[in-house]
Amino acid sequence: MALPKRRHSHSRTRLRRSHDALDKLQIGKCPECGEPRMPHQLCSGCGKYKGKQIVYFQEEQ
Repeated sequence: MALPKRRHSHSRTRLRRSHDALDKLQIGKCPECGEPRMPHQLCSGCGKYKGKQIVYFQEEQ
């Protein structure tokens, strides 16, 4: 099994890890009800996706 001959420096380690950062969440507004939602996801407020009603919520009495 291969082993490293020399220790990696801090700069080499940090350069390698520079691609591991997470991107910010792209949160937009639902065009129907205005609630925040993720792109390409169903709106949890109104149950619509691309203008079509996908989920029907029961009204509370």
